[in-house]
Amino acid sequence: MNIKIIIADDNSFIREGMKIILNTYEECEVLATVNDGKEAIDYCTTHEVDVALLDVRMPNMNGVEATKEISEKTKTKPLILTTFDDDEYILDAVKNGAKGYLLKNTDPERIRDAIKSVYSGNTVMQDVVLDKIKANLQENREAEPKIDRSLFTERELSIMEQIAKGLSNKEISKKLFISEGTIANYISTILNKTGLEHRTQIAIYYITGKVNE
Repeated sequence: MNIKIIIADDNSFIREGMKIILNTYEECEVLATVNDGKEAIDYCTTHEVDVALLDVRMPNMNGVEATKEISEKTKTKPLILTTFDDDEYILDAVKNGAKGYLLKNTDPERIRDAIKSVYSGNTVMQDVVLDKIKANLQENREAEPKIDRSLFTERELSIMEQIAKGLSNKEISKKLFISEGTIANYISTILNKTGLEHRTQIAIYYITGKVNE
């Protein structure tokens, strides 16, 4: 495994330090470090990059905006790495296609594991980030969902509602009296219908009615 990575951060100490750390792992290869989101997009559109580590607050273009363009224009998988665990940034990053959201004080080994997981097609969210998302959705869950209900069956809608409440497949299984495997199949159908990529995006979509900002 040779995961090609770029790091976008306007703090040269952080990005170069991260480069040194990641390059000590045999499965990681940092191709470049850049100063902002615009440079990250330019690099990803002209080079083969597997994972882009993106800071949130950067000049010219922030990491959330860069995530959207990188997701739409390239095969690179954006992974947000930041000191900020702000609700708005988290939700926007996920809606824009981020494959993960980690805080910079995360241990290097966990960052490496997150990169490997994202590279393998998974989505990585730290517990503190998931808690932020759940809290945000909890505040809004009493509001009438804004999705087009005609697109989904009643069972799909009920599963989406439980996902939006932060329930796991196991918890949904117990509540709706259907197997976890059946729930996984329903989730796959929902993802296909909406073009979304993972359950966190389903939760946001159910509340906001928006696939993307």
